[in-house]
Amino acid sequence: MSEEHDVRARGFAAFPARKGGRARGQSWWGKAWVEAMEDTWPEEEPLKKGRAFARSGRIGPVTVSPGRIAALVYAGEDEPFPVGLLIPELDDDQWDALWEKTADRPAETEAVLAGELPPDLLEAAEDARLGVLPGYGELEPDCDCDEPEHPCVHAVALGYQFSWLLDEEPQILLLVRGRAWDEALDELKSVLLLRAMTGDAGETDEAEDEETNGAQEQAHEDAGPDTNRPAAEALREPQGISVTDTYARPVAPLPPLPALPEPPQEAPEPVAGIEADPLERLVADAAVRARRLLAYTLGLAAEPPRPLDLWQDTVRIAATHPHPGVRARLRAGCGRPEELDRAVEAWRTGDSAGLDVLEQSWEPPAADVARVRAALTAGWEEDELPELVVHGNHWTVAGRGVQLRYGRDGRWYPYQERSGVWWPAGPPAHEPGPVLSELLGG
Repeated sequence: MSEEHDVRARGFAAFPARKGGRARGQSWWGKAWVEAMEDTWPEEEPLKKGRAFARSGRIGPVTVSPGRIAALVYAGEDEPFPVGLLIPELDDDQWDALWEKTADRPAETEAVLAGELPPDLLEAAEDARLGVLPGYGELEPDCDCDEPEHPCVHAVALGYQFSWLLDEEPQILLLVRGRAWDEALDELKSVLLLRAMTGDAGETDEAEDEETNGAQEQAHEDAGPDTNRPAAEALREPQGISVTDTYARPVAPLPPLPALPEPPQEAPEPVAGIEADPLERLVADAAVRARRLLAYTLGLAAEPPRPLDLWQDTVRIAATHPHPGVRARLRAGCGRPEELDRAVEAWRTGDSAGLDVLEQSWEPPAADVARVRAALTAGWEEDELPELVVHGNHWTVAGRGVQLRYGRDGRWYPYQERSGVWWPAGPPAHEPGPVLSELLGG
């Protein structure tokens, strides 16, 4: 079972074992997903076994990507094996149709722009003659187990766990169908912007427009041919206004330019101790922040920019301004000069999340530690298995000078040892295996 890398893929921590309780999602979208899945696979015995396995805690972290839901299964003493659910992605025309129908519904449009996935989006999808939830034959299990059942218990369990994810973040349903949440918002905003520019009032006004156009056409026919202008142009003129006369009017002259201001009598003296280049960069930073705040205020961004403390802002400026003089000034005045270079490297790998991974350690759940250890060691020969030393969220390969760090954002950050100090070694990823393989030279 192979899976192409998609930068839009999302990783979610494994669910711990649940003793009893409900295996079906409890939110509106979670229940809707389960209903669609159980309609696709109506046999009760596989569903019953799947619910039990979903609660067993033997499914690893879940990866959600366009067209696929995937995880590793720990079913016994053997190595874990992959399981997946495949679902067709919607094509570009179908997404365009969905957002057109959504834009016809003001309440649903407002909810989506506010970061929600309203249940009535299903009605907009039905209007567009497409399905967001899986229909008959669309949900295909893909598991490396040897069980003859179709679907197997592992695929069914993964389907139930996906309903738990929908309880917390229903927007990932769109990701499975082919659109990340930011992509979906951009496409809906494009539809709304185009309508605002063209003055399109939507389908609700089509009947009135047809009635008005019909009356205008009848009046034009009764009046006879007009040799001075085309018929189509006459039909589009507002009542009492002639388009021909409007364009025939002479162009009014532009107003005169204002007079230039008088030059200053004396050039201002430079402020002592402040050079011009850092002020220019501060102005540029202020403009970037103002743009992000404006985007959030206008509803073009889901979240406002996170406020940074003095140290984080120092690291950010040093990481985003390549001029060596900037970092030299910051190193001299930050009070932590020996830490700045490493912090800059961490920021460049993951912004504020990367800096948090460098400076903060934490304790992931014990069940996650066991599953990740099995996932990292899978695929190695017995005599080549690396020795992993786990301390909190730090996973160190003994004697090799490489380390993985698990961030609170669910991503794995590679680190390498330099002269006894751990340094960031590259961008993070949602799965630890490829990162470790890269660190160890493939």
